Parts: sequence; structure tokens; C-alpha cells
Amino acid sequence: MATIKDIATNVNVSIATVSRVLNNDPTLSVSPETKQRIFDAAELLDYKKHIHKKTKQHMRIAIVQWYTETEELNDLYYYSIRLGVEKKLEGEGYDYIRLFQNTDNNLNVKVNGIIAIGKFSHEQMKQLEEWCSNICFVDNIRALNSCDSVIADFQQSTRSVLSHFIEEGHAKIGMLAGEEKPPGGSEVLMDPRYESFRDYMKTQGLFDKKYCFKGAFAVDAGYEMMNQAVRTLQDDLPTAFFCANDSIAIGALRALRDNSISVPERVSLIGFNDSSVAKYISPSLSTVKVYTEMMGETAVSLLKERIFQQRPVAKKVTLGTELIIRESCQKTEPQGELT
Repeated sequence: MATIKDIATNVNVSIATVSRVLNNDPTLSVSPETKQRIFDAAELLDYKKHIHKKTKQHMRIAIVQWYTETEELNDLYYYSIRLGVEKKLEGEGYDYIRLFQNTDNNLNVKVNGIIAIGKFSHEQMKQLEEWCSNICFVDNIRALNSCDSVIADFQQSTRSVLSHFIEEGHAKIGMLAGEEKPPGGSEVLMDPRYESFRDYMKTQGLFDKKYCFKGAFAVDAGYEMMNQAVRTLQDDLPTAFFCANDSIAIGALRALRDNSISVPERVSLIGFNDSSVAKYISPSLSTVKVYTEMMGETAVSLLKERIFQQRPVAKKVTLGTELIIRESCQKTEPQGELT
């Protein structure tokens, strides 16, 4: 079994230096390169399990959710991310605390790291960084450059949706995009799916702003946006719509049904997230599957790296998605008046 002396000999440093690095001595002055060499040697010599045994006893992670508990229950996307974080932490024996918006969040509690889920404002992110510099942001494309982050590949997933529509013969494609504001802030956050939609449609010569509508990431908002599209566009209504999440798509389906517009015969729909109800509604919803639990698990892995190995450079991880085609979209045929 490897010893601290074996590691010291391998790296050519003193036994005391190895011991202090492995025990995360904050008073030790040693270069990041030397620390990395020590951790690499420890792993090579099968000493890694002993590092974890010691550090786990003092490991506490704060899971900070930008939603309130009620909002999270209404949007299972963020709930699923948090579930992935908590399962990973519990499986590896780490302690954690859970903080929601609009609760009594004591930022004076000592933690080893933070996993921040959602689209925090710049001011909020700086406050979290002051609390603890070891942070991994999840689902925040505007995360601080000094911090780790995990996001879904919005650009590629949007292109997959639009490529499918175009291949199926749709030339008039609309979007129901989402809008959000950080809690307590006035800044409206641009939906990255809308930006990707606009840019890709422009490259195809198919973008028309009048076919795009924006609202909250909610069923009611999806209903109102589609109703507005039907009223304002009438016979010019697109034959296909990309919806920024499944809740918007479900609201849009209801609006189309209430206006006696058939899906997918007259209008095809694709949502985003592959929520648990997507396959059970009628017609079943085509959607983009996002691996939310894996996003949470990846955040834990990045944070462990940052804490145990004291990695000085931030990592940005982008996870792929999968387009799932169900009953709500099909190949289009030339359309006449709305029926």
C-alpha cells in the first residue's frame, strides 16, 4: 500500500509538503503545479481512497436554487437537476444544505463549495462567490468566468429541431420563446434557444420575427402566446412551432385545440426538456430530452475536482441532448385556410 513517503519520493518534495497538500492545509505556500503533481502521484499510487476518507468528514456543500420551493414544484426541470446533485452527494457520503429563494438563507454558514442551480444575476453570483469561491453553476450560460459551470447544448438542440422541421417540409416555422428575470432584478434574460433559433433560421433564409412570441416558461403563457399567434397571423400561421419548454408547448396545444386547429395535421409542435407528462398528453409531445440529473451529477464531479485537487482553472461543461419525435409533429402538406 502506498505511503506519503512514496508520494514524496515520486514527486521529489518533502513528506511534510505532501502531508499538508493532502490535508488541504490553507497556510501552505506551494504552486498549483506542485499540488497537481502530488494529487496525480497519489492517484497513480492508489492513495486516492485515503484522501477521500479524510476529506469527506469535513465536506459540506450548499445547493442554492434560484427558484422558491413552490416555483420548483411547478417546473420539474430544476427539481430534476437538484435531484441529480443530491443523489450524487448522498451516494458519496457528503453533507449538504439546501437553500431556496425567499427563504432565510444564512450565507455565514461555513461550506466547502456551492452548486448554484438557475440563472442568477451578476450581483447574486458575486455574493455567492464572496461566501465561497468553490462554485459550480448549473444551467447558467452567463456564469462567472472564474467558476465552473454545466449547461445543456442549446445551440445544437435547437438546430436539431429546426433541421427536422425543414427536412419534413416546413418552411414557415415559428417559436414560442421564454423570458425570465433574476429574483429581485429588472433585467430580462434572453432565452438562448431563441438566439439559436434566430441565427440558424437566418442562415436558411427563413427567419421572420412576426412568427416569434415571448412569454413566461409556463402553461398559461404558452396558451396566451399561441392564442396571440392564431389571432394576429390567421391564415399566415406557421405550420410548425418550436417551444422553449414543455410547459409552453402544453399550453400551446390547448390553445390550438380550443381554436379547432388540428395537431399535427395543420400545426406541428416540438417542446424542450422531455418532462414526465410529455409522452402522456394527447397528442404525445415531440420534445428535446435534456439529461438534467446528469447535469447535477456533473456539477458534483466538477466541484470535487475543484476542492480536492485545487484546480485553478474553471471548467465549462456542455452536455448533449436528444430529439424525441412523438405524435405532435409530422411531415407537412400544402395548407389552405385554418379549419
